[in-house]
Amino acid sequence: MSEGPDLVVAGAGGGLAGALRAAELGLSVLVVEASEHFRRGNNTSMSTAMFPGAGSRWQREAGITDSPDAFVADIMAKTHGEAEPRLARTLAEVSAPLVEWLADSVRLPLSLVTDFNYPGHAVPRCHSIPGRHGSGVIDHLARAVTEHPAIDLLVPAKLVDVLTTVDGAVRAVVVRDPSGAEEEIPTRAVLLATNGYGADSELVRRHLPEIAGALYQGSDQSLGDALRIGEKLGAATGFLDAYQGHGAVAASAGTLVGWATIIHGGILVDLGGRRFGDETRGYSEYAAELAARPGGTGWILLDEVIFEQCQPFQDFRDTVSAGAVHFADDVPSLARSTGLPEDALADELGTAAAIARGERADEFGRTNWERPLTPRYAAVRVVPALFHTQGGLLVNEYAAVVDPEDRPIPGLYAAGGAAAGISGHGAAGYLPGNGLLPAFGLAYLAANDIAKE
Repeated sequence: MSEGPDLVVAGAGGGLAGALRAAELGLSVLVVEASEHFRRGNNTSMSTAMFPGAGSRWQREAGITDSPDAFVADIMAKTHGEAEPRLARTLAEVSAPLVEWLADSVRLPLSLVTDFNYPGHAVPRCHSIPGRHGSGVIDHLARAVTEHPAIDLLVPAKLVDVLTTVDGAVRAVVVRDPSGAEEEIPTRAVLLATNGYGADSELVRRHLPEIAGALYQGSDQSLGDALRIGEKLGAATGFLDAYQGHGAVAASAGTLVGWATIIHGGILVDLGGRRFGDETRGYSEYAAELAARPGGTGWILLDEVIFEQCQPFQDFRDTVSAGAVHFADDVPSLARSTGLPEDALADELGTAAAIARGERADEFGRTNWERPLTPRYAAVRVVPALFHTQGGLLVNEYAAVVDPEDRPIPGLYAAGGAAAGISGHGAAGYLPGNGLLPAFGLAYLAANDIAKE
């Protein structure tokens, strides 16, 4: 690489997929990653490894009818029409080819998740790996990248600047090592895959005040680097108020309890022992709603049946191993274990059971109830968290970063949290998979586009 690589990728999350796709298409690639602990510390590694794929072969084999049109309709419904239409269409159309490429070319052991369906997806379309945890995805991709002769991985090192020609085209990057020494590396293309700005408390307070006081459960390297680099080069930005929150992080362990607990019939109550909304609307918006309750905490109530149903999730097993799950044989024992008011708890559990049996309607409008909760009960105290931001640099259908007039900046691409996503504004538009699909899908599209040049 004496004259520099064809592509420099900043960030070893979804950017690894972009590097592998670019190398597959004959390009030389350099991946620059700031954290030596990226296999456990980036947002992909902390995810539940859910990749939407509308119209995938696994869906067809399962007899599930799906299409990009149906996926776009779900995105628009969840965001109340606020998602950027071009990008929503682009990612919906690439979703099935992406998961099939990850399985066939990258050898990621994906399968369709059919034991439950996330809120907002009209049909099962999320694909995951055994254990349903992003660390397995990152480990797999990192091994593939390390073994590929056309890819160099530079860790730890940070991409701190992108240099352009007088015509505004990318010509080089500046990389800084831990000693502070900087090196200019020539290249004709850069993929910014450094996630968003969730670790920058000032930017979070400015753009996401409703969640600024919550736990941050993302990479410490999500510092808005792509945003600053892109803006310096004249890039347009958008949806900076969008984010993925989560209302189910175990308070005592810091592990993800997971929303499968809710989808299988669990409920979430505040410190008064009362539900305060339709939990199945989505775990992202529930972060701010939980943060607004007294004490900013609550309890997910489930039972032994749901406990067993959640075992496929490594995050849930970690929560159990950490001792964060409290069991109780009856309501009085559950009240003593949680410190919740017994009368309110008994009333709420009784009401929820009646709703689940179809005996009455839910005052909050929840209609998804698999079955009533029955003893033996279980409970986990949860706190709200910010996982990652969903706004950033605006990109076109090729993942190329654009200026305010929608003109591509030659050689500059963005993926994942570095780019504005498809979650609309705020937290309520986040649809499960809206993190990994832009991270991997845009990286894949960027590699395709660079290889054409």
